[in-house]
Amino acid sequence: MPELSRRRRLLVLAICCMSLLIVSLDNTILNVALPSIQHELHASVSGMQWTIDAYTLVLASLLMLAGSTADRLGRRRIFLVGLVVFAVGSLLCSLAPGLEWLVVFRMVQAVGGSMLNPVAMSIITNTFTEPRERARAIGVWGGVVGISMAAGPVIGGLLVQSVGWRSIFWINVPIGALAFFLTLRYVPESRAPRPRRVDPVGQLLVIALLGSLTYAIIEAPDAGWTSPEILTFVLVALASLAALVVYERRRPEPLIDLRFFHSAPFSGATIVAVCAFAALAGFLFINTLYLQNIRGLSALAAGLYMLPMAGMTLVFAPVSGRLVGNRGPRLPLLLAGTAMGASGLLFAAFDAQATNPLLFTGYVLFGIGFGLVNAPITNTAVSGMPRTQAGVAAAVASTSRQVGQSLGVAVIGAVLAGGAHAAAGASAFVAAARPAWWIIAGCGAAVLLLGALTTGPWAKATAARTAALFDDEPQGRRAADARS
Repeated sequence: MPELSRRRRLLVLAICCMSLLIVSLDNTILNVALPSIQHELHASVSGMQWTIDAYTLVLASLLMLAGSTADRLGRRRIFLVGLVVFAVGSLLCSLAPGLEWLVVFRMVQAVGGSMLNPVAMSIITNTFTEPRERARAIGVWGGVVGISMAAGPVIGGLLVQSVGWRSIFWINVPIGALAFFLTLRYVPESRAPRPRRVDPVGQLLVIALLGSLTYAIIEAPDAGWTSPEILTFVLVALASLAALVVYERRRPEPLIDLRFFHSAPFSGATIVAVCAFAALAGFLFINTLYLQNIRGLSALAAGLYMLPMAGMTLVFAPVSGRLVGNRGPRLPLLLAGTAMGASGLLFAAFDAQATNPLLFTGYVLFGIGFGLVNAPITNTAVSGMPRTQAGVAAAVASTSRQVGQSLGVAVIGAVLAGGAHAAAGASAFVAAARPAWWIIAGCGAAVLLLGALTTGPWAKATAARTAALFDDEPQGRRAADARS
């Protein structure tokens, strides 16, 4: 790819950030709209869970495939297809006549979304070749997530309150169209010199594993954990996991190279991503229902109530990036785990929702923790990895984030639904939410513990040994890589 001018590179970055903005906004805006969707479409708790998890599950399942396909067929081409599919899916969501159709159209959105963020990151890393400039570009990219966290609840509240919940999907169409035409005009095409082979069997096994596990968790409160239906899906998930491990070990170019997990930093980053984003998804899910259904706030007021959390995320995300650059990932991970765990503990043990000062304290603590956790996840995942594997390692970390969001909504929603069956009203909701807050506190504790265990000398030694495994690959493959 020819060297671009600085102005052109910044324009490419802005275009890529537009795609991240619509995908990130979609999640935060949707949470504010959940009560309105529940009332208009007569959705149960599990129905609301599926409006979120239908998206995150498909996204998690297809991220790796989309990245490898873009490397093979052209990153700009796949990015353009993703923009079209995401915009069309958004328009269809706004027209959904019922909950089932909304879930289906959310899956269409996710197919497009899977072609945006990982492909945009590849475009950025190939556009900004100088390491320092690339780091700054990735910092800007990460800051967009904070902007979406801060703006999403307010924009969503305004749209839901003034126009209706369907309007939250309209915003994606003009932004997607603008990004499409700017991409055609300014983003050059690029491909990987040696793209990874497609792994259709591994892809299907991942979809079967994530889909069956999430279905079992979401539907268990209604069907019963010992019902034949739920037990069947649990067995499918276990069988898919076993088959995936066996198959991927034998494949020369697997969808997920299991040797990565020999690295303690990589394994830790994967679990931290799942825990942190599960906590985030559960946090947003509980608070959206509590503020609107129990406190009776409007969608806009609920969005404004969430601003302390979103604002702290916006402030501390760049702070975390600087801490990682100057001192490594250990300190931000420890601080993140402590803050997120303390937030969950306030709600679980001290009924933080009872008074506004405690409520906002819990929001501020969670925002600080989540703002700090994102930057060290990617840094820790690629720690010690050879450069040829860093992109794949980062893609696995991104997939883990989506898996965490899916499981967070599934588990927290299932706990909430199971507790709410016993009684009705505000007191019943608060009581049902207490175990869910303990789970969120546990996720924070896991981030703290893993941050301590996977960033020390022993962990760095395992990363070095893992990198050596890839250095010892057959000479023929290394020669092919050199020729490419």
